[in-house]
Amino acid sequence: MHQGPLTDAIITAFDGMSVQLQAAARYVLDHPSDVALLSMREQARQAKVQPATMTRLAKHLGLDGYDDIRTLYAEAMRSGDAGFAGKAGVQALSQKLKGDHALAAEMLQSIGGQIARLTEPRSLDRIVQAAATLAKARRVSCLGLRASHSAAWHLHYILTLIGDKTTMLDGIAGTGADALGTATPDDVLLVVSVLPYTRATIEIAEYAHGRGIKIVAITDSDVSPLAQFATATIVVSTDGPSFFHTMSPAFAVAEVLGTLLAGHGGDGAVQALRRFDEQLAAFNVHLQPRNTKRQP
Repeated sequence: MHQGPLTDAIITAFDGMSVQLQAAARYVLDHPSDVALLSMREQARQAKVQPATMTRLAKHLGLDGYDDIRTLYAEAMRSGDAGFAGKAGVQALSQKLKGDHALAAEMLQSIGGQIARLTEPRSLDRIVQAAATLAKARRVSCLGLRASHSAAWHLHYILTLIGDKTTMLDGIAGTGADALGTATPDDVLLVVSVLPYTRATIEIAEYAHGRGIKIVAITDSDVSPLAQFATATIVVSTDGPSFFHTMSPAFAVAEVLGTLLAGHGGDGAVQALRRFDEQLAAFNVHLQPRNTKRQP
């Protein structure tokens, strides 16, 4: 474990600690694996402080005792990741130290930076390649489960506005993947999945790939399970100060892809949008501005 789950919180609080607390905190920062494995007394001995100092460090960080710190680090080591519960504990601590306004600002700045990085040439090339692959498809199936569903569904919804070649694999009673039964190598499966990857998503994508269906993946790493066999891969960041991974960059990519595909659709897309506008008007779907002017 290169970095512990309390690293950011300790660094933030470090300047306000006494010399003894700083010695204990430095030990936790520099030896995250030992925090999970060694007894508190042994850690105190190695940090050259009294055992009570380790307890005071935990309380300084807003925890009940040093066992809470060891539990967080043990969970992170067991899973290779802090997990949602571990991250929630870190977030709560950071929120207590920094305040709600600071945490909200940090989240928004982080998301803004992640989306901005998608404008770098390498990311733009990948987005354009993915859009070209989708534009050439006979049909596009969209797949995203759990947190990834919103990004996949949003692209599917945009595509329904400009044509009829899209299917969302989210059928009732687990029948969503059934639509792949009629798919051919001329089709494309658009898949969204980030760590922790949903097993069913990967299995469906592997099945489609095995049948020669092209895969366009929106995922979080070049070594993610999807990236191993995808025709086109768009990598989005999911890190952030929240206990839950951010899906905002993936959602932004879905919007960009939908817009690019509308442009590729040409007159056909325009005609489809015109028919859609007529349908919305026929069903009076959207509220119309009220006339607030008084009649003379």
